[in-house]
Amino acid sequence: MKKLWRGYLDTSLITKITVALVLGILAGLLFGEDATVLSPLGDLLLRLLQFLIVPLILFTLIVGLNQANLASLGRMGGKVFIYFVGTSALAIVVGIAIASLFNPGTGLTLDGSDSFDVPDDPGVVSVLLSIVPKNIVTAFSELNLLGIIFTAFVFGIALSILRATESTKEVGEAAYNVISGLNEATMRIMQWIIQYVPIGIFAIIAKVVGNQGASTLLDLGGMIGVLYIALIVQLLLYVLIMAFNKINIREFFRFGRTPMITAFVTQSSSGALPLTLNAADRLKLPKSLYGFSLPLGATINMDGAAIRIAVSAVFAANVVGDPLSFIEILQVVLIGTLASVGTAGVPGAGMIMIATVFSQIGLPMEAVGLLSAVDVLVGMGCTSLNVTGDLAVTSLIGRKEKDQKKTEPVNS
Repeated sequence: MKKLWRGYLDTSLITKITVALVLGILAGLLFGEDATVLSPLGDLLLRLLQFLIVPLILFTLIVGLNQANLASLGRMGGKVFIYFVGTSALAIVVGIAIASLFNPGTGLTLDGSDSFDVPDDPGVVSVLLSIVPKNIVTAFSELNLLGIIFTAFVFGIALSILRATESTKEVGEAAYNVISGLNEATMRIMQWIIQYVPIGIFAIIAKVVGNQGASTLLDLGGMIGVLYIALIVQLLLYVLIMAFNKINIREFFRFGRTPMITAFVTQSSSGALPLTLNAADRLKLPKSLYGFSLPLGATINMDGAAIRIAVSAVFAANVVGDPLSFIEILQVVLIGTLASVGTAGVPGAGMIMIATVFSQIGLPMEAVGLLSAVDVLVGMGCTSLNVTGDLAVTSLIGRKEKDQKKTEPVNS
């Protein structure tokens, strides 16, 4: 048994995950809905990842903030926001372009029985207010990522000021050393959890395949196929942009593939966040950057969801036999970009975004119900691209910050 365990540990992570995916698909097809017996193994992976989210964000961001000056933080923060909004808008344009080329939904009709109860849209104002939590404990217990980021940011800045002030330097350094040690301990726990990831992925994919089966995929296969083509196009655009900026693509996917695959299986950007932060660390990106860009991206940067909005809008318009006009396409781009921020962190956010856009351009809500039938299959690819986009933007900004430092004059 000890030899078998050692062999498992020595096998590369990507090999273990690939085998887990294949075995999970086979188990789902073979046992069908009975594969749900494996659910506890998948639930354990999600719990382990969620268990680390708070300490990872809190300690990583505080340590990162104490490794950079305020001027560079402000500059990086501005870039992160602009890039996130820009890539979301680009994703919607890509989705509309690909969907308009293939026209999914042509020939399908609504039977009137398709319905979907859309969760309430909290709106942009509510999301912005949630950045400041009513209390720290609530932010942590409810996994309010924006609130956790705000808390870490405030305490990180305060600690940085303590360390820079002569009268409080000693206590500041002592507090920093404690937090730095806790950060290292969290990273060690992360390494332990990574070894369980393939087992959890096997269980989750078996359950998904067992519940969905092949029939659902065939019913709306055209729409799903078009969406995945658009996701691939967006991924290639990431690659081109990163290659143009001299980012090592092989290294990016070597370290980034684990959170990407995990996000694909779990359908949770937040759930995969510990692995995404670990990938950024292995890519040697600045902690002061990825400590806030990745948690923020997991909340508001949804490139995959943006593509989903675009493809769904074209699909629904074709189903009702009324293709989108140029003005409606512009509305989809604008509203879809804003909706990707306004529904941040809300359960069923993908459907809220789609329903928001549909209501604005007059598409039937029944189509949302039809699309909900393949919510899992669509959500897997979109979530994976969400995580890829977060890591790509962070890598791009990290590269630009590195180049900028090389060109800055050295004070003599």
